[in-house]
Amino acid sequence: MTRDFTPKVVTASALLEGDAVWLTEDDRWTRNMAEAELIEDEAHGDIRLLFAQSQSETVVGAYLADAKAGEAGPEPIHFREAFRTRGPSNYRHGKQEAGPNF
Repeated sequence: MTRDFTPKVVTASALLEGDAVWLTEDDRWTRNMAEAELIEDEAHGDIRLLFAQSQSETVVGAYLADAKAGEAGPEPIHFREAFRTRGPSNYRHGKQEAGPNF
């Protein structure tokens, strides 16, 4: 038995900065998930993912992430994607503030 296709967005990491980025309908990469193309057809999702994976000079690790339609655009469903919308966590916090323990 096949499962129904759930809406998705194409996401990846920006190659140089490492920021989470999403693919827009007009083939741009954006750091705002609400601007991403919400994909509601599995075949179209496969095509968009192949396009994203061909952008190796711009992004790495492209994949399809579950999403839902929101008032301002696509919104994350899972914690991981919600976390990625908040930007990179490359600042010192928690144990990192204490410095290296050698």
